[in-house]
This record gives sequence, C-alpha cells and structure tokens, in this order.
Amino acid sequence: MHIASIGTGPAILFLHGFPELWYSWRHQLLSLSSLGYRCIAPDLRGYGDTDAPKNSREYTVFHILGDLVGLIDSLGIDKVFLVGHDWGAMVAWYFCMLRPDRIKALVNMSVVFQPRNPHKSVVQNSRDLFGDDYYICRFQEPGQAEEDFAQMDTARIIRKFLTSRNPKPPCIPKEVGFRGLPDSPNLPSWLSENDINYYAGKFNQTGFTGGLNYYRCLDLNWELMAAFTGLQIEVPVKFIVGELDITYNMPGAQDYITKGGLKKHVPFLQEVVVMEGAAHFINQEKPEEVSAHIHDFIKKFN
Repeated sequence: MHIASIGTGPAILFLHGFPELWYSWRHQLLSLSSLGYRCIAPDLRGYGDTDAPKNSREYTVFHILGDLVGLIDSLGIDKVFLVGHDWGAMVAWYFCMLRPDRIKALVNMSVVFQPRNPHKSVVQNSRDLFGDDYYICRFQEPGQAEEDFAQMDTARIIRKFLTSRNPKPPCIPKEVGFRGLPDSPNLPSWLSENDINYYAGKFNQTGFTGGLNYYRCLDLNWELMAAFTGLQIEVPVKFIVGELDITYNMPGAQDYITKGGLKKHVPFLQEVVVMEGAAHFINQEKPEEVSAHIHDFIKKFN
C-alpha cells in the first residue's frame, strides 16, 4: 500500500474516491499537518501505487477495511480521525459501523449513509430508479467501461470527471459512451494541467479496473452485510456536500440529509454543511474551506 504522510500529532486518515488518488487530499495534507496533525492519505486498493488484485471480488468493503486496519496497525496508531469523500466516504461509513473502536470522529463528504435495504440490492435499486444507462449499472460488466474509456485519452477522462458540474444523475447511453460526456473548454481555477497529468500518469500505468471493481462489488457488499442490517453509525460525524453534487440532487436526498432522515441512522451527526455553488470534488474545489471545516470539528475531540 502506497501512502502519503506528513506531520506529527493526532492521526487523520484520508480516504479518496473515484477516479482519484491520495493526491486529491494534497491541500488538506499540507494545511492540517501545519496545524499539528499526522496526516495519512493512502492510494486505496486498486489505485495508483498500491497493489491491485486481479479478482474483481477482492474489492469488497471487508477487503478495503482489512487494508486500512492493517495500515494503522502497521503505523502503531490506535485511533484515527477519519475523513472520506466519494467511495472513500462509503468506506468510511462502513469503517465507523464495523470498527468504531478505531475512530475518534468522522468528517464525511458527498456520499450519505444509506441503511441497507434487506429487500433490494444496491445495483437493482439504481437500475429501478435510473435504468440500465445509469453509470453504476454501466460499470457492472467487467471490461465494458474499460473498453469505453480506452476510446479516449486518459487526461481527457480525468478532466471530464473532475470538472463536471451537472447535478443530474449521469446516464450514459451505450451507443454514446463516456466520450459523450461534455468536455470543459477551460480548467477551473482550482485544477491545473499538472494536476490532471498527475492523475492521468497514474491511471495510464494502472488502468481503471481497480477503481471500477468497487462498483462491481456493490451487490456483493450488500449480500455480505446482511448480518449488519440496521446497525447505526455511532461515532461523532460532520457531513459536507456541495450544492451542485449529483449525490445531493438525487430524488429525496436533500430532505433525507436536512430533515432528520440521516440523523436517525447516524445519531451522533453533529453538523451538516451544504457548500453553496460547489460540485462533487469539494476537497479540491474548496480546499481552504474544507480544511477549516475538518479542523473546526476534529479539534473538539483531541
């Protein structure tokens, strides 16, 4: 497992999403280490310079949590502050549910906690809501999304994902493919060509299969989590989401987040922040504000 680490003091573990790397936390690593924290951001299993098992069934949340518990054990750390975004947020919810003894507090971004529906799998639910063209459904068939991505330059794929500001659920007709997603003519001020090239360089080496395998394990996670149906998240939590984030604009999401639904399943939810004008990749788009939000929350638990 490859990690980026800087600073000394209480440990913060940062978990990235798709299609990303430890690098997504570059701003937070610098700002929070300067405030007296030991900041640790791994490339998760299947990404960057971390090992990528070939078997797509080796990317369940239990595998990922095994990696992370092993990581903090190897670093001699008993408890961490946990910070997650996108897929990293989903992993973070499971981490707090299954090993709350290792977590001091959680700051999670973009992806809300969804209790397990015992009657319908995650992918089936996505299909029922949005159809076969919904990106999560399109990612299920091994090799299919990879073939689609191979039609484009890797830097262009990264640019499409990171600069998207369309809050509607992404549905990708097969005949159009991901190359049909709009290209941003100019990079936003928070993203440089060097940033794009760093991501592209790593994904050129590894391909996208490792990251896509997380989606391919969604229903396997659902099966394996049956015994944990109904468990709550019992650590202190702050949740942050961008106003233009796809996740915040899903049917029913805003009411669930702001009107008590999330709090019911996350009883120690203490703060919800909706960042005005921000989209999905808020840790990069609004780095100073996000770092301040993290610090303001975790300093209560030092």
